Amino acid sequence: MSQDGRDKPLYMISVAAELTGMHPQTLRVYESKGLVNPKRSGGNTRLYSQSDIERLELINQLTDEGINLAGVVRILDMKERAEERERENEKLREQLRRAQDELHELKMQKRITALAPRDGSANPEQVLRGLLGGGSL
Repeated sequence: MSQDGRDKPLYMISVAAELTGMHPQTLRVYESKGLVNPKRSGGNTRLYSQSDIERLELINQLTDEGINLAGVVRILDMKERAEERERENEKLREQLRRAQDELHELKMQKRITALAPRDGSANPEQVLRGLLGGGSL
């Protein structure tokens, strides 16, 4: 599911509570503490997304393991920061791949230019042989 689809507000609080196995009041408390931020409908009804449900499931797992809400807040913050760093890293990796491709293309153009005579009398076989490292055709 795309990130946009995961963030689409779909579930009313009763459905979100059922999906997560939590009481609706617990969801309200978590919202008041800033642990989850459901969107609101025009009529001010809380609407939870799939991302919200997954976050609530993680909160439930962490609290079941004995971590208090302050610890949960810290873990969620670290998780979000790590995900942001990973997105930044992926973006930088893609930029590096593009730069490497451009550098390779420039090197190839330089090799081709160096093999082609200035007067335009280049023998295509000689140019190709030079690009392939001098092997025979």
